[in-house]
Amino acid sequence: MRLYCLLTCLFGVFSFQSTCLGQEKQEPAKTEKSPLDLPKADGQPGVGPLRQADWFRDLWNSKRRAWSTSTEADQGALVFLGDSITQGWPDLPKFFPGVKIANRGISGDTTRGMLIRLKEDVLALKPAGVVMLMGTNDLEELAEPETIAANVASIIRALKEHNREMPIVLCQIFPSSESKTRPTAKIQATNKLLLESVKGDAQITVLDTFTLYTNEAGDAKPEEFPDLLHLNQVGYDKWAASLWPVLATLGFVEKEDDNFAPELGFTSLFNGRDLTGWSFRSKDMKPMPGTLDGKTMSADGRYVAIHGRLVVTTPAEGSRIQQLWTTKEFPSNFVLKLEFRATPNADSGVFIRLPQLQCRDYPLAGPYKNLKKYRPQDWNELVVKVEGGKAHCTCNDEVLEAEMSVPATGPIGLEGDRGQMEYRRIRLQVLKP
Repeated sequence: MRLYCLLTCLFGVFSFQSTCLGQEKQEPAKTEKSPLDLPKADGQPGVGPLRQADWFRDLWNSKRRAWSTSTEADQGALVFLGDSITQGWPDLPKFFPGVKIANRGISGDTTRGMLIRLKEDVLALKPAGVVMLMGTNDLEELAEPETIAANVASIIRALKEHNREMPIVLCQIFPSSESKTRPTAKIQATNKLLLESVKGDAQITVLDTFTLYTNEAGDAKPEEFPDLLHLNQVGYDKWAASLWPVLATLGFVEKEDDNFAPELGFTSLFNGRDLTGWSFRSKDMKPMPGTLDGKTMSADGRYVAIHGRLVVTTPAEGSRIQQLWTTKEFPSNFVLKLEFRATPNADSGVFIRLPQLQCRDYPLAGPYKNLKKYRPQDWNELVVKVEGGKAHCTCNDEVLEAEMSVPATGPIGLEGDRGQMEYRRIRLQVLKP
């Protein structure tokens, strides 16, 4: 009996120890530290805030680890680099069919964070282009505009060193609200510094996404930013529409020729392939030497023929007035038809013999801000009928100018000033006397 009790006790001890050992073996192993994990700010590149909250660290780490597994698959993508506004873009690739896209937005990230992760998250993909939107979270962390601009400049410098041919699209910081610790004055000051830092750099296209969204007070509109910070679907639609013309010029979308044929009685003034029939003119309106016939681009790259579109590219200086004219003059009465497309707040014009008809992103740049049929960042039709020294001008059948005085003869001209302007299907019908 005593032997039985002794054996029972020994068996119990053995079972308890085995159970404890089993429990120790079943404890989950701690996640190993990865070079992609969020570091402390000390010793890291850049200046200003680098968030360290637990929720942000978990998101940063999980996002970057997941992306590291798709580096090969994402080679050559158009990379969108940003924060929660970029991360939260639903179905981003569907907005740009046929374009390989990598979304590298992390909610809550600052410009310093993006600089730190640039090598693995962006440069490692050998991107075909980069779309940048950043800086709003820095403002919430009370960073000064100069701090934000310094980090953005470092990011751009690294992108350019990686590939000096790769297009970079820099979106201005969107409007928000003082209630979100993102006051309008600080946003505008930062955007001004960003514009100045890239002035004259033809590799970078700046998109005026501040004016695109702001209300009269300079804040975000609730119908596009329900929380005055993040976009809803209406807001994302507008961002996509504003990017589309720029991506078309950069060769990411609209790669097919426009095979438009003029109506009976109309003659094309632009063949859609090159700048034949167009020239620069001197101040006294004489054609300047150096014909553009047969060339797809002006020497300075400002005027470009792309798949049926005559593009006046975004000036690297931010604003630069330049005009291109037909080599022919038109003394007879005529009807001129063309279509134009403008990026947000773009400023341009169409010259009728010599006087200028303002041709802009009308709702933002004016002067015709109340048009009901204008289609922002889409194609709009201008029709100009010249008879008896007067021009009757419409946009999508809405009257712009009922009786604009024009001289007896002269060429047709196109102007670029601010933003990108595109023209297509430029044709003219001479009216019988």
